[in-house]
Amino acid sequence: MNSNVISLILKFITLILVQVVILNHINFLGYINPYLYILFVVLYPVKNDRMIFMLLSFLLGILVDVFSDSGGIHAAACVTIAYLRPLVLKWSFGTVYEHQTIKFNNVDFGSKLMYFSLLTVIHHLVLFLLEVFNFSETLLTLQKTLFSSIFTILLCVIVTIIFSKRSK
Repeated sequence: MNSNVISLILKFITLILVQVVILNHINFLGYINPYLYILFVVLYPVKNDRMIFMLLSFLLGILVDVFSDSGGIHAAACVTIAYLRPLVLKWSFGTVYEHQTIKFNNVDFGSKLMYFSLLTVIHHLVLFLLEVFNFSETLLTLQKTLFSSIFTILLCVIVTIIFSKRSK
């Protein structure tokens, strides 16, 4: 097996375990939850097969749903950001993405933060819209989306800084 495939499998399993065992039990102020598992979708290699990526995104979401007993909302949110990812990549990185020469360790911090933020907010908005599923609770949905997104973005940035390979 290729070392890249083994690395992806390890990241997939690790992110699911961290989410299910640790992060699902954090519920700060009643509506702030970190969802670090989306880092797999965010950092998935650009050049890999899109259908496999969509399938892995669904599998990631459905596994979190199974362990969280959440009825498919994580799978829907993961598939949504996986589907919209090329548009967000193009919007965040421009020509670097168009030529498929993007390396997440080598891009400037502002573009990376924009990319993380857009995908995280989209994920959380879909997730909380499906969780609440009531237009009379729009303010609660937006509040949960905003605060959980901020916490998730901070956590994702910290994790990527800690575990990034230094390029010389």
